[in-house]
Amino acid sequence: MNIEEFFQLSAGKWFSHRTSHHLADKQFEHGKSDIIIETLAADHPEVIKLCQLYEIAPDSASCGARVTWNGTEPEKSNGSTVLVLVPDADNPAEGKLLREMDHTEKSPVARRYTIDSDGALTLTTEYETIWSEERLWFASPNLRMRASVLKRSDGFSVASFTSEIRMGGFPPAAKASETANSASS
Repeated sequence: MNIEEFFQLSAGKWFSHRTSHHLADKQFEHGKSDIIIETLAADHPEVIKLCQLYEIAPDSASCGARVTWNGTEPEKSNGSTVLVLVPDADNPAEGKLLREMDHTEKSPVARRYTIDSDGALTLTTEYETIWSEERLWFASPNLRMRASVLKRSDGFSVASFTSEIRMGGFPPAAKASETANSASS
């Protein structure tokens, strides 16, 4: 699986359940969300705008996605962001993942991505005082898993595990086989 296929397989509506463990104070929390992931073409205006923000040539982007979430438990929270993939010219299994800045960021910080031979996506982010690594993989086309670790320079660490179940939309392969099956009936 390449990075574009990973994004295409991620498109749809998902139910997400996250459990996080705050390692320093031995506390845990959980959260539930509905997530919608829409793929965006490399020439989509939001993809081009984000490339320009990061001062990256828009024609180097391979694709993008709009992620919208609606937190349902324990607190209601919602938002959206745009993500853009910029593969390394020499190795498209690695590259940068651009993300819209949120209110806590002073400047744009690109994440590094790697798509492994097993189809898992690993994202690494380094800020001035924070380092994080997140690994995403599909247990099946309708079940996606995420494990992440976040460390701050003050010793604060959080480990999280998230399961995401597809609630709507079909991955491209399932849609194609469904269409073929209904056409042969």
